[in-house]
Amino acid sequence: MHNNDQYLSVAKPINTHWIEELAIEEVNMEESGVIQFNNHLNPLHLLEESSLQFIEALRDRFEIYTTKFNQFRSTKDNTNSIKIFKISNTINDFMLFRNALKLVVARKSPEIISIAFLSHSGGLFAARMSYDSPAVNSTHEIRAHVGPFNNITWRFNGEVVDVDQLVKHYLIEFIKHSAR
Repeated sequence: MHNNDQYLSVAKPINTHWIEELAIEEVNMEESGVIQFNNHLNPLHLLEESSLQFIEALRDRFEIYTTKFNQFRSTKDNTNSIKIFKISNTINDFMLFRNALKLVVARKSPEIISIAFLSHSGGLFAARMSYDSPAVNSTHEIRAHVGPFNNITWRFNGEVVDVDQLVKHYLIEFIKHSAR
């Protein structure tokens, strides 16, 4: 009998954040007297909230994986460890740094998050997308798509993005390009 536990699907955790926010909003409305009936229909408000959540999810995943990488790679010399920094001291962006290479993740607007490498020579380039494709002098853009019932999905070249796969792809490229 084979161990198929790794293939069993785990139920997706239920997101209760929206209902908690709704309850807090109602309490604030009662206390302040200010009523906002349409925020749940305002695409700009929804995109703002979603983009902050998306960039936070990216940063969290990068932190988890870089911490694990640094632990396995640890030596007495920490010069090859990956470091994560906020760029503008806001929640809008962050970067990974190692051996003079930066991976910059920035929220350009509520509906666009850009990801690019910045080399020590000042060159900006995007990650390779396949074995045959060279790195190009540009950034990749992850764009929000507002669907039915204001469901926001994040897409790259029109395809829905999986956060774990995105982080894995860029982190592998970053580690390979920043190795000495």
